[in-house]
Amino acid sequence: MKDKRNGISQKLVLLIFAYFLLPVLSFSQCAMCRASLESSGDNAKVEAVNDGIVFLMAIPYLLVAGIGFVVYKMYYSKKKANQS
Repeated sequence: MKDKRNGISQKLVLLIFAYFLLPVLSFSQCAMCRASLESSGDNAKVEAVNDGIVFLMAIPYLLVAGIGFVVYKMYYSKKKANQS
């Protein structure tokens, strides 16, 4: 018989990996920022703004992932305590 917990942990690891990979794959700016930066011709400034946007976007993802992990651990520790 297949262990359900092993299947859940594999799915969880895959989900966390995809979740943390998402901010890395999304190098984007709003159209107004892109147009104003590209008109100046300074590519270093454009890359710096892109990196800043990705950094600012990654922090909320990390916070939500941390809170989700704590809730997950609390839920399963209570479930284990109730089974004993």
